[in-house]
Amino acid sequence: MTTLIEKIVGDLGDKRRWRQYKARVKGLPASHRTTVETLERYLTYFGGITKGDIPVDVVMSMLEDLAGLFEQAAADGTPIRTVVGAAPVEFAETFFRNYSDGRWISKAHDQSISAIERGFYKEIERGINKERERLVNAVERAETEDGGNRS
Repeated sequence: MTTLIEKIVGDLGDKRRWRQYKARVKGLPASHRTTVETLERYLTYFGGITKGDIPVDVVMSMLEDLAGLFEQAAADGTPIRTVVGAAPVEFAETFFRNYSDGRWISKAHDQSISAIERGFYKEIERGINKERERLVNAVERAETEDGGNRS
């Protein structure tokens, strides 16, 4: 019976793992939570996770490690800027590369793709740029919030 249900709704273990990850993130202080959620969103765009190129277990390991990193930072009282450095986008991209062999978006540079595909990749690139800006802004806001709590 479980296999029939899993065929219909997907792997229940993956869904359980996702809920556990989201609960961990929800338990973080607001500034850390916002940063993790923004990084998660950026990694989704940057890594093409929504396209399904990366196995679910790899994505979940990456997100669980991200949550663990920020849980430890929150427990130690480490400021977000110390965790992500001066360039949050570079942090996110380096973090992602530790879990994959590269970005799927690099396919856009292949000259053999059609004009429709190039248009699609340009649209994705615009989304990535928007998420980069959102990530930097979230880290700056979180840094401001942390600074306000420490005074």
